[in-house]
Amino acid sequence: MARGGEKLTGAQALFRALELEGVDTVFGIPGGAILPAYDPLLESSIRHVLTRHEQGAGHAAEGYAHATGRVGVAMATSGPGGCNLVTPLADAMMDSIPLVAITGQVATAVVGNDAFQEAYMTGIAMPITKQTWMVTDANDVPRVVREAFHVASTGRPGPVLIDLPKDVLISDMRFEWQESVDLPGYRPTTRGSMKQVKAAVDLILRAERPVLYVGGGIVRSDASDELRRLAETGDLPVVTTLMGRGVFPDTHPLGLGMPGMHGNYTAVTAMQRADLLIAIGVRFDDRVTGNLAGFAPGAKVIHVDIDPAEIGKNRSVDVPIVGDARDVTAALARELAKLQEERGRPDHSAWLGTLRDWQERFPLRYRQEDGGPIKPQFVVERIYEATRGEATIVSGVGQHQMWASQFYRFTRPRQWINSGGLGTMGFAVPAALGAKVGRPDQRVVAIDGDGCFQMTAQELATSATESIPITVAILNNGYLGMVRQWQELFYGERYSQVHLTQDTPDFVKLAEAMGAVGLRAEDPGDVDAVLDKAMSITDRTVVIDFRVDPSENVFPMVPAGASNDDIILGPEGVRPVNDPAEAPVA
Repeated sequence: MARGGEKLTGAQALFRALELEGVDTVFGIPGGAILPAYDPLLESSIRHVLTRHEQGAGHAAEGYAHATGRVGVAMATSGPGGCNLVTPLADAMMDSIPLVAITGQVATAVVGNDAFQEAYMTGIAMPITKQTWMVTDANDVPRVVREAFHVASTGRPGPVLIDLPKDVLISDMRFEWQESVDLPGYRPTTRGSMKQVKAAVDLILRAERPVLYVGGGIVRSDASDELRRLAETGDLPVVTTLMGRGVFPDTHPLGLGMPGMHGNYTAVTAMQRADLLIAIGVRFDDRVTGNLAGFAPGAKVIHVDIDPAEIGKNRSVDVPIVGDARDVTAALARELAKLQEERGRPDHSAWLGTLRDWQERFPLRYRQEDGGPIKPQFVVERIYEATRGEATIVSGVGQHQMWASQFYRFTRPRQWINSGGLGTMGFAVPAALGAKVGRPDQRVVAIDGDGCFQMTAQELATSATESIPITVAILNNGYLGMVRQWQELFYGERYSQVHLTQDTPDFVKLAEAMGAVGLRAEDPGDVDAVLDKAMSITDRTVVIDFRVDPSENVFPMVPAGASNDDIILGPEGVRPVNDPAEAPVA
């Protein structure tokens, strides 16, 4: 493959550059302005997955990036095509997902004239991407592609957009490829300050009730091994945010699971009662902190993040460390081990004993009656057993997302894929397709809600025509469930525009019409048999309609704007931490 001097069109140069970046898959839909790029695709080694909607292409590229750690690529035409990528771009920005979006544009001569299918994509995407480029000279295509992948994948990962006018795609150019990138204004800090690392370790050694509070930054930097070393070196309990699920095994004795609005009691209260939070790759999101004024009131804070803008943004910090989570976590583990040899290992047995006591007294709970209805938590637990805990789980957004995170036990990074920051309904099915493309060796299960599923169900056709087999488990309660829950609890049961019905559409028939296998379970006794049948099918997508209890709510729950001390354990409204007898740590 020539790297320099070859005469190509801008469109040919685009795919040559993508190949040199190691891209193996592009998700997209052709259209007028991007059409010249689809011709050289026929000779390219890159696989193109033809989705049914550009939003599906964007989420599939996100799912690919989530599952592999590599940059996902989505391609769309100008105007409505690019605009349909806006939601995936915003989603990727919030969750730090490396994504390159390539959009066609009207010819440069008519840019700004409201030409057919014209939209100012670089302007539209600017607030929701790390950077945008509009290429006006075909000779710049290789350089821009190189810069785009560099920006998307380094520092805090995120989405970028390349806008390519039609005349640039058809113009001749001389292909020149530069391995290095020269971006003077872009210099992410990856190595943490050893002075700050030493200060952090000093706090860790003096803490009596430390908690490691870790999130998506650990996933993005592949720092799971370093995290485990740090936790085990210092006997430090670990909470994993929604974006960090799997970076520390749920089966590990030091693992406390997920904190936050629907986190478990022990994870939430451990942070409230901690005297030190070691926050790595997290951003003190409102869904974790609850009311900031009441969050972890007695805790000093060490905050490690590659994005300096996140440090101190929401919570004041005692020891800030800007750097890559893997580099800094490894340094913390080494320094901690060294100083523990000199000073001795702190005794955290009382703290760990308190946490174990909370885990025993306040576990996640639900009641599944033999006669039904099916509880959604039961379905997730049975999916865990049916997959032996080894599947890659992708969720949409809402109640089913919380139940999936709560009741599937995650043991490895990139095993859990969801839309965290933006909370994008419709994410699951296309993201699961992308994850399966990226990791064909993995069984991929999309746990979706009936509301979410109907937003992007058309991508089942993509799974059939592109031979991308996944399993879709719909927790069908006939409602926009999380909205219904809030209306029940906070709006006096005044239900407004949340009832979807469990029968329309018929998900089994819909699945079959789109080339998938459709199954249904309506009784708890059906669940295992239906899952066994679904797991036995590996060459086609399977959609399971689980008719679950429409009245079931997600607990624990911290009401929006409330303190984490006001955690509600269940429908009876128990708030144990408000009872002085139940406040084990002063």
